Amino acid sequence: MSHHPLQEAVLEANRRVVAAGLVRLTWGNVSGLDAARGIFYIKPSGVDYAVLRAADMVGVRVADGAVVEGSLRPSSDTPTHAALYRAWGALGVHGICHTHSVKATAWAQAGRPLPCLGTTHADHFHGTVPVCRALTVAEVETDYEGLTGAAIIDHFRAHGLEPVAMPAVLQAGHAPFTWGASPDQAVDNAIALETCAGMALDTLALRADAPVLPAHLLEKHHARKHGPGAYYGQKH
Repeated sequence: MSHHPLQEAVLEANRRVVAAGLVRLTWGNVSGLDAARGIFYIKPSGVDYAVLRAADMVGVRVADGAVVEGSLRPSSDTPTHAALYRAWGALGVHGICHTHSVKATAWAQAGRPLPCLGTTHADHFHGTVPVCRALTVAEVETDYEGLTGAAIIDHFRAHGLEPVAMPAVLQAGHAPFTWGASPDQAVDNAIALETCAGMALDTLALRADAPVLPAHLLEKHHARKHGPGAYYGQKH
């Protein structure tokens, strides 16, 4: 069966979250945006990762969340992905990853933002990874997944956060979402988030009053990898 090249990329990204140990059972999903066509591909709901094929990735229209390609039901988190693409696709967010990875989810369940305690964190996230509020009873009953996306977007807007500089959020009582310029980059950020969440837990266990990373080190390490002055890695 033929498939779009982006479906292959989304399949491989979904396989990566399993290989990285970020997913138990089917608790997670990755999507990828084809901005030119206004469509994103996402993992089908509740399907075992071991049997997934590229052609199984479901095509969804960004504008209204309607399924336009595929016969399987898309992930139950599809409306969240659609909301984030509508808001941030033009900013370069072309991949989204949602997991229930253990350490990052622990921070979300505690309702605690993830502080930047060291340069490993600063390399990936420009400061504290925020916690977005839990949804209200009315919101859950009305449009749980769609309003999850709206709550994330509202939080970033209200706090002046840039989604490219801060490619992650913890939703209180729920779990993390990460994003990037591609499905693969969204997974990279999910791996980085889980690693930093674990490091922070260990650091605070050793020293409960551990200080956050000084601003000059935060800015230096983030700028080395991101933005016009970045010099980490090789030129392509």
